[in-house]
Amino acid sequence: DVQLQASGGGSVQAGGSLRLSCTVSGFTFDEYPVHWFRQAPGKEREAVACVNGHDGEIKYADSVKGRFKISDEPSEKTVYLQMNNLALEDTAVYYCAAEWARNYCSDSGEIGDYYWGVGTQVTVSS
Repeated sequence: DVQLQASGGGSVQAGGSLRLSCTVSGFTFDEYPVHWFRQAPGKEREAVACVNGHDGEIKYADSVKGRFKISDEPSEKTVYLQMNNLALEDTAVYYCAAEWARNYCSDSGEIGDYYWGVGTQVTVSS
């Protein structure tokens, strides 16, 4: 069974940093791209970042470029999302997901195209 578990969320002041972890089982990183999505209250789910272990592809949403960094550590079966210079608008529940439907990072966000993990809350305050 494919499983993903996100952790590392919390509360931080604007300008601070957090590192999210996504620990996976049931697949390897060269099989499925792994994404971070987020969803804020009253807003649609947003693709944040993706790493494709098959070919090294990495993608970021424009809103996080230069502030967030995604990386995978196959030996740890973990994908990290380092988030720096956090802003109020980064407040959301963050989910990691494995895109089984494609072998590249798409931003479709279609629920059925991914294996989803339980989210972790990130709250940024002023």
